[in-house]
Amino acid sequence: MIKQLSLALITAGLAGAASAATEADVEASFNPYKNGVPSVAGLSAGTVINKGNVEQFKDALDPGMYMVVKNGWYDIKVGKTTSFDVDKHYVAATRANLNKTKLGEKPGEITGFAAGRPFPEEPDVNDPRAGEKLAWNYKYGINWGDGAAIYPFFWKYRNMESGEVERTIKFNFHFLNFKHRVQNDPVPEITPNPSELFRGIYVKVLEPQDLKNTQLLIQRYEDDAKSDDAYLYLGFQRRVRRLATGQTTDAFLGSDLMIEDFEGYNGRISDMKWTYKGTRNILMPYYNHNEQKLTDEFKDPDGYKYVDFTGQGGCFPDITWQLRKVYVLEAQPVDSNHPVGKRVFHIDAQVMNINRTLIYDRKGELWKSWTIGKSHPDFHLPVNKGTGIAIDDSFSMVDLQSKHCTTGQFKGQVDPKLNPADMFQVQYMRGGD
Repeated sequence: MIKQLSLALITAGLAGAASAATEADVEASFNPYKNGVPSVAGLSAGTVINKGNVEQFKDALDPGMYMVVKNGWYDIKVGKTTSFDVDKHYVAATRANLNKTKLGEKPGEITGFAAGRPFPEEPDVNDPRAGEKLAWNYKYGINWGDGAAIYPFFWKYRNMESGEVERTIKFNFHFLNFKHRVQNDPVPEITPNPSELFRGIYVKVLEPQDLKNTQLLIQRYEDDAKSDDAYLYLGFQRRVRRLATGQTTDAFLGSDLMIEDFEGYNGRISDMKWTYKGTRNILMPYYNHNEQKLTDEFKDPDGYKYVDFTGQGGCFPDITWQLRKVYVLEAQPVDSNHPVGKRVFHIDAQVMNINRTLIYDRKGELWKSWTIGKSHPDFHLPVNKGTGIAIDDSFSMVDLQSKHCTTGQFKGQVDPKLNPADMFQVQYMRGGD
């Protein structure tokens, strides 16, 4: 009995030692290109992948992009792989809190988290909860930092076959972390916060007239077991109504996006079954905004120009793509009535943002292809320089089954002044006329 107990203790100790993250893990997590960048034979900056040569570079593409290029809908221009260095405060918080975060018994349960990247160690395919750890790394990642705004944000609804732009909507989007803050005062959290909110998203429509002043508020709780609160304000009705949980998977304002698609994935950890599917080096929509072909379409007062769109129906961003280290993560809804069968996320290993997603329907067929383009902050607006926050800069949600798409053109600003805490309360929506 004593011998068996001793063996069990030794085994447990070895397991604990194997799972403990080290300083080397932190360094590798935030600096994956320190010892060199990924490579694929024949692929270099300046290469254009098109229908004619796509088979040669199939291994450098996720299945959705391979299909799009093979169909002749889009040519991918390859740029140089560069490091998107993450904010130093976030990296320091990761080091300060190393190995303090533990998973609970069930998905969505976590203890000991304070700030930074919860699980900076390399994911292990033999770890049945590796996918869940990656999901937490994304949730507590540095997407938009402690707070930022897309100010303004243009969405276009497009017929993919004809190229007709059916509608253009001009928004402002705002994001604020109430807890686990590392960059902007107050750190580590905004108080008072009696509802124990983790994060807020506030959206306001500026144009067209028939949707003007439509507002959306999403309040995410620190406790993942609690469903988000979501509220919609319709300007013509002049009243706030609470959205039922299921409405976050409806088409948002008639677009090809669900609220759950925002930022890559805008839901709870506990809503999905997470499976880590491995690590790949593939082309990702990472680039320097100021070096792209930009459009003169929108006459911004400060001269800022937006990413342009190209390809079939104008559904794809006219950008360069980088070969980057990526974690492939499958998310299958726990709710069998969910309209999505599964999502396959491609998470950038350095930034830990979701930038390529394949969305499958309940029959298991590929439904949508979701791209969020990222600009290096030092090649964007002056306010973003030195922030260490990769800037969401373009998006393309393509419904491959209906041949329709929604595209987004961002003016992302990492500016705390644009995101006061009272903006993320229901009372603010009522005063927004």
